[in-house]
Parts: sequence; structure tokens; C-alpha cells
Amino acid sequence: MTINLQKSDTGTYRQTIRIHQHTLFADVATTLGGEDSAPDPHDLYDASLAACKAITLLMYAKRKQIPLSSVDLDIERDNSAEAKGIYVLNVSLKLNGDLSDEQRQSLASIADKCPIHKLMTAATIEVNSSFV
Repeated sequence: MTINLQKSDTGTYRQTIRIHQHTLFADVATTLGGEDSAPDPHDLYDASLAACKAITLLMYAKRKQIPLSSVDLDIERDNSAEAKGIYVLNVSLKLNGDLSDEQRQSLASIADKCPIHKLMTAATIEVNSSFV
């Protein structure tokens, strides 16, 4: 799979991101010289965790026939020590549906097992850049 990114025709730093048939954008805040016209890369990184957790919970609930109707999720980022290699994401989840305590516990045990959570916390990631 290839993700294509090119500078947008508009904005100082705005980027156009193409993933399969989808188009997304990234920018930075005005305090950094951007136009704040789209999420910044940190926002997209954090959002990937949120989406993965919600989708993983919904897929698990469907497979186990648990009546989970939706997941409301908030992520609070603390990147105050990012320069030291510490990046903290506090995730708050609300499980919606007519769920028993046992079903809620089952879902809670799955939330940290989404693939993005595992990548962020347990994987060794290599990034190889080449210039053409």
C-alpha cells in the first residue's frame, strides 16, 4: 500500500494526502506559520488510535453479538515532553448500548488490543527515507 502526499496548491504548509480513493489534508497551526486549514500530523496520528479503538470494539461486539451501538471516544494529548521521547495519550471511552457489566468488561479488555495501539506501544518501527 502506498500513501501519496504532495504540497497543496493553497497554503504555506498544507499537504494533500491520497490513500486509495480517499483524499485528506494536513496543515499546521497559524502559530507555526500555517493556516490551520486541516488537522496537523499529530492530530492525524492521535486520530488513527481513536478510530482503531472504536472500530476494533465495534467489530468485536458484532462478532460476539454484544449490543454495542457506538463508541464515543476522546483523546487528550500531553506532548509537553515529546522532545524527551515522552508522548502521552489519555483515552476516554464511552460504550453505548444496552450492555451488561460482563459485556462492558469484555469490551474493556479488547480496547487496548487494536492494531494501532499495539504499533504505538509494542512494535519496533523503522522509517527508511530515500530521496529520488
